[in-house]
Amino acid sequence: MILHELLSYELLRIIWWLLLGVLLIGFAVTDGFDMGVGALIPFVGKSDVERRIAINTVGPVWEGNQVWFILGGGAIFAAWPPLYAVSFSGFYLAMFVVLASFIVRPVAFKYRSKRDDATWRNAWDWALFASGAVPALLFGVAVGNVIQGVPFHFTADLHSVYEGAWYTKFFGLLNPFALLSGVVSLSMLIMHGAVWLTVKAEGSVQGRARAIGSVAALVAVIAYALAGVWMAYGIEGFRIAGHYVTDGPSNPLYFQVERTASWFTAYGERPWIAIAPLLGIGGGLLTFLGLRARREVSTLIVSKLAILGVIASVGLTMFPFIMPSSSDPKSSLMVWNSSSSHLTLFIMLVCAVIFMPIILAYTAWVYKVLWGKVTDKDITEHSHSVY
Repeated sequence: MILHELLSYELLRIIWWLLLGVLLIGFAVTDGFDMGVGALIPFVGKSDVERRIAINTVGPVWEGNQVWFILGGGAIFAAWPPLYAVSFSGFYLAMFVVLASFIVRPVAFKYRSKRDDATWRNAWDWALFASGAVPALLFGVAVGNVIQGVPFHFTADLHSVYEGAWYTKFFGLLNPFALLSGVVSLSMLIMHGAVWLTVKAEGSVQGRARAIGSVAALVAVIAYALAGVWMAYGIEGFRIAGHYVTDGPSNPLYFQVERTASWFTAYGERPWIAIAPLLGIGGGLLTFLGLRARREVSTLIVSKLAILGVIASVGLTMFPFIMPSSSDPKSSLMVWNSSSSHLTLFIMLVCAVIFMPIILAYTAWVYKVLWGKVTDKDITEHSHSVY
């Protein structure tokens, strides 16, 4: 318990805020290329063998990659309970669509090649497209809404109320800035999936992936830059008003919050965070150049850096806010007012320190064992044992 006392409540909150970011980035970097490849299958594969090549580039690893999604959801539930309650309530229909997409994906993987029928396989190919493109778009839409603020508030007994009828909880999310954020997410993950295909495939599949990925990289950079300009000049930010404590009880109503002219005031207070958007834009441009230069592994690395920069820029710009409230700013969820207890965060950190290295080591070992390109020969000679 000595270590528990040394790690202050404030420090544990920051650590878990960072870990949440790590889990989200880990999900986007790993399962992100799965979604990107899924969205590309109907376009990079013109024949059945070519589409099976694309599918089998992610076939051995997609299940392991989804562990990051489960870990992220678990971390939100355990470390940030109010965030879990508000987000899963307000974004319920959107979450349902995402989960339905994730359910369709394994079914499509397993059943697509069970019948040697062109119509059957084509239908499952488009199911894989939807299971990749829809979540990629909706994740960005969700982030765009969080940046603008979500219409919820807490009652005096801390019961969260999300405003609007049930149908507005979905269609209300599809506002212009959120859709632009969705374009950033979708194009970024298509770019990442295309880069993965250039590493793991050959021939026509690789060539088409390189061409589509180049366009997606430019779209991602342009859309991300436009979103940044929109944030700077068209979206109000939030800030804590007056004196506040960072190690007090998790009660959102203890804080006074006010609107600001822009989220970009954060860059005046913490100029060093500008490294994140620069990494996002620079990584996207380097990915484009790497694809055009026909580099493979190095391009995959900079594609991951682009994703890291884009996601990190959102968290760093909004800090300490996690989910601001547009209808009642004082109900906004922050690092300082929406975490679990001191002891809970400490116990979870001990578990993370023990198990995260095991997960990372196992993941690295799997990728090492399964490294190498998927060829026409792999598909034709093992037609009944591969996807």
